[in-house]
Amino acid sequence: MRLHDYAASGNCYKVRLLLALLGQSYERVPVDIFGGDTLTDAYAALNPVRETPVLELDDGSTLTQSGAILTYLAHGTSWLPAERLAHAQVHQWLAFEQERVMGGIGAPRFRALTDRPPLEGRLEIGRGALALLDDHLAARPWLVGDGPTIADVAVFGYAHVAPEAGLSIPPAVGAWMERIRALPGFVADLAPYGENARPGAGRSIYG
Repeated sequence: MRLHDYAASGNCYKVRLLLALLGQSYERVPVDIFGGDTLTDAYAALNPVRETPVLELDDGSTLTQSGAILTYLAHGTSWLPAERLAHAQVHQWLAFEQERVMGGIGAPRFRALTDRPPLEGRLEIGRGALALLDDHLAARPWLVGDGPTIADVAVFGYAHVAPEAGLSIPPAVGAWMERIRALPGFVADLAPYGENARPGAGRSIYG
C-alpha cells in the first residue's frame, strides 16, 4: 500500500493520522504539489483531477478523496461503526468537514500562510463550524458514539490548526483535541508550506 501525499496538506494528514492510529504499515510517496509533481502524465494516471492524497493499493487500484480513503482504511474496525445510524452519522461529519471545516478553516489558513488574499465570508464559515462543534462536544467526548471514529480524525485534520487561520478554538473543542492527541499512535506531522507555495513561486493546479 502506497500513500501519495503532500506533507503540508490537512487532507493528507488525516490519512497519515488514521494509518498511525491503526498501526498500519505503508509506503509514503512524497508529492510536491507546488513543484509540479501533480502536473505530470504519470500523476494524472493516478488521479485525473491532480489532487492529493492518493492511496494506491497492492493490486494497483487507487482511491482519491480523503473521506473515501479514511472509509476504506477504517472498514471492519471500530473507527467506522457498523450500526446503520452511527455509520451514517460518521459520513454526515465527513461531509460537514469538507464543506465547513476545510472550506472555513483549511482554505483561509492556506491563503493566510501563503500570502494570498482572503476569500470573503470563509472565516465566518469556519467560526460557525467551530461553534457548532463546541455545542456538540460539550455533551459528549467524541463526534459519534462512545469512542473515536474517522469523523474525529477527519474534523481534527484542519480544525486543530484553526489559530493559523485567525480563529480561536473554543473550550469543548480544545478538550476533544486533547483526547485525540492522547490516543495511542497519534502523530503530529503536518508540515509547513514550502516557499514554492506562494503565488507565482511554483507550478500547480492552485496557481
